[in-house]
Amino acid sequence: MKRLANWLFVLAVIAGLGWWQRTTVVPFLVQHVPGSAAVLASVPGLAEAAAPPAANPKAAEAGRQHRGGAVPVVLAKAESKAVPVTIDAVGTVQSIASIAIRPRLDSQIATVDIAEGARVQKGDRLFTLDDRAVKAQLAQIDAQIEKDQAQIQQAQNDLRRAQDLLKTSAGSVVTRDTAVTTLKTAQAQLAVDQASHDAMDTQLSYTVITAPVTGRVGSIPMKPGAIVRAADAAPLATLNQMDPVQVAFSIPQTRLAELREAIAAGNVRVDVTQGKTTVSGTVDFIENAVDTTTGTVGVKAKVPNADEVLWPGAYVQAQVVIAPKGESITIPTAALQLGQQGPYVFAIKDGKTAQLRQVSITRSSGPDTIVTSGLSLGEDVVVDGQLRLVDGAEVSIKPPANDTAANIPVPKG
Repeated sequence: MKRLANWLFVLAVIAGLGWWQRTTVVPFLVQHVPGSAAVLASVPGLAEAAAPPAANPKAAEAGRQHRGGAVPVVLAKAESKAVPVTIDAVGTVQSIASIAIRPRLDSQIATVDIAEGARVQKGDRLFTLDDRAVKAQLAQIDAQIEKDQAQIQQAQNDLRRAQDLLKTSAGSVVTRDTAVTTLKTAQAQLAVDQASHDAMDTQLSYTVITAPVTGRVGSIPMKPGAIVRAADAAPLATLNQMDPVQVAFSIPQTRLAELREAIAAGNVRVDVTQGKTTVSGTVDFIENAVDTTTGTVGVKAKVPNADEVLWPGAYVQAQVVIAPKGESITIPTAALQLGQQGPYVFAIKDGKTAQLRQVSITRSSGPDTIVTSGLSLGEDVVVDGQLRLVDGAEVSIKPPANDTAANIPVPKG
């Protein structure tokens, strides 16, 4: 019972202090706690304090008196900048060429000429298959070709003698025609055997498997001595092209028109971030239809990847950067605050008084936010110290506290 009495006493003291400082506490809660304005306005005696700072000069004056003087703030100017349009998305890295290495004839692996995970150049030897049977067949065909050539030579001699005998009426036309037919038959057989030689020579080339593109080899389940067949489902290895790669992502269909317009004007940059590294490429492909289930359009970007920062299958952050059409009034995003009536900033009047300004914004890009109304070019806005400000508060200008803010111009006076 005594503990309960102690708690009630503490709560009563806190409530009394809150009521005593209501002209300071209530405006702070209204600005920084969403939904608190309606609740506080319904409490008798707090309606005036719960009004927006711009409509409650008494609260602003009380806030200034309570804080004991000017509030130190860091300022920046509303500037005119050409801010690019950006579209953020989550993408997937894809290899432009992912090739399953398979044998093209039934044989046995003689040698594996690369290591698992190795980087290879186009034309490098990957596997060597047993070629003894193919070479033996090729030798047989070569011997048959030599036989065909000898038969052709004999047929040409026989035809020549038959023609000479026919001229002296010592031979017959039938003998000559038979010699012609024999020669053509031998020539046709030579052509057949030559074609067989070319086919077998091609088969022999299949016993040496080379890299079709430059890339990186995956795991190699087959080892020397393993029997392989052209009909096997499992590949000998998979070769992925690593440079360049494609990054596939989707954008809302509402952004399709501006992306196509930008592509018509030239290459559109895409920044791809993997961890702490960002590389840039260009939009390479837009899908020819909108996905009706998601309302998005597929896009692919071609990205250089010489250092292999991007790995096929990895999820990355992709940002499409569209060149701006002109300059706009911008402020640092750090100056923007969100309240019950929308976004607002604290602008500095006469170099010493803070004014709460409701502003309209279109978009943010990195550290900058484009303002369409509520501010004029060259006005000073607060980028640090807003939490202690109310409308009409006196301020003192201080320099930026760190290197990041050091790039923000500090107005004089």
